[in-house]
Amino acid sequence: MHEEIILTREVSAIQIPSGDSVTLPVGTPVYITQRLGGTLTVATTQGLARISSSDMDALGLSLDEEKRKQESTIRITDAPLEDQVWQQLKSVYDPEIPVDIVNLGLVYDCVLEEIEGKTTASVKMTLTAPGCGMGPVIAADAQAKVMMIDGIDEARVELVWDPAWNQEMISEEGKMKLGMI
Repeated sequence: MHEEIILTREVSAIQIPSGDSVTLPVGTPVYITQRLGGTLTVATTQGLARISSSDMDALGLSLDEEKRKQESTIRITDAPLEDQVWQQLKSVYDPEIPVDIVNLGLVYDCVLEEIEGKTTASVKMTLTAPGCGMGPVIAADAQAKVMMIDGIDEARVELVWDPAWNQEMISEEGKMKLGMI
């Protein structure tokens, strides 16, 4: 996981933690630091960047294998719709922390509403730090994952700051993954 990989083509990425779009040129050496939730976090000479799974081929990795993993995450259709939403939210990761946003305690609320025959999922979440430039990216990931569920017609993900997040909000599972207990 920490072996140097040379990009075989130009790749669009998101700079961490600013959230700015960047282009990593062909020949850029990278090190994979995290591979969770359908994205890769890589270390470059300019810092951390997040790469979509659709660009895995530029790192010599198999996109088909990643798609199979994502599809297995989605196969929870026998569960109630709200459970499916929570399961999808558990597949969203902060690119700097190897724990999903639910177990980090970042998701405060999830409500399903039926309006005129359409089901809307409304999610309220926060970030570990209010100034995190990755906030819109993480929220968009959450929205996209929820929209993958059959039966969800619309997903809204709102970033909120009250109450302020703190480490006590991390679940026991999350604390174990982080070595806090």
